[in-house]
Parts: sequence; structure tokens; C-alpha cells
Amino acid sequence: MMSENRKSRVWKYGDGVNTDVIFPGKYTYTVTDPVEMAQHALEDLDPSFAAHVQPGDVIVAGKNWGNGSSREQAVTCLKQAGVGAVIAASFARIWYRNAINNGLLALTCPAAFEALNSGDWVEIDLEGGAIKSEAGTFTFPPVAPSVQAIIAAGGLIPHLKKQLARSD
Repeated sequence: MMSENRKSRVWKYGDGVNTDVIFPGKYTYTVTDPVEMAQHALEDLDPSFAAHVQPGDVIVAGKNWGNGSSREQAVTCLKQAGVGAVIAASFARIWYRNAINNGLLALTCPAAFEALNSGDWVEIDLEGGAIKSEAGTFTFPPVAPSVQAIIAAGGLIPHLKKQLARSD
């Protein structure tokens, strides 16, 4: 089992943040390098984000985070920017699956969204199923061991490569 257990700074956004806002659609076919993608993360919503996000920072969001198109750039740009996790009241199904496939932790916790603010510090305890902060402790549904293994490996493909290497 993996455990985060380190303090992370919060960036808070509201409901309905779609994939075109996470990674602007105007770059979909022109920006293919993940490092460059990170430079455009959330630029239309929060122009300061890409320049100031630090490795391990956490996004806390409202309902339906990541709705819209199925493009993976909306996960890639955040992961490459250093985002350690996205905690949301709810996720769009495809964005959530893309997050897991790409090794970005996505946790559903409406109470954390209600209580936390940008600039707060949180500690994620995966084993205990809790997000701890000065605003309180918030529980989230258990993260399946298989999902934890994918996240720990850095995504589905690295996880499968690891599994296949073990079976040789």
C-alpha cells in the first residue's frame, strides 16, 4: 500500500472545470511536449497557476471536475506541472480514468472541497483514507490496492510493464 503523508499546498477551483479550461483546447494539436503542456495548465482559469505550482501541490475542486472532451492533455499538463493529487467533490468519468491511467491521484471528497481554500496545507493519508488539514480531517472512499499500484508505478503502462517483467 502506498501512503502520501506529506504536506501539500492547495489550489482551489469551483464546479464544472472542463478539459478545455484545464488544458486550453487551442493548444490541442500544436503542443505535444508534456513540459510545454504544463506551461499552459489552467491558464484561462488561473494565469498564475503554471508559474507558481510546486511539486506535490494539490488541486481541490468542486463537482464534475474534468468534464468535456476525453483528451489526455488535461491530465498530462497537471501531472507534468507537478500536481500530486486532485481532490474533487466529483469527477467526470473519463477524466478520472485518464488520471489513474497516467498516474495522477484523484480522490473524491466533497467535504474537503467545502472546507478547504487556496493556500491551505493538507496531508493525504491513503492508508487511513483521510485528508488532514487545519480545517479538519476529511475521509474519502478507500483507494483500491490495484489503483494504488498504478499510481505508485507512475501510470498504467509502467505498472503493466512491471507486472510483465515479474512474470518472465
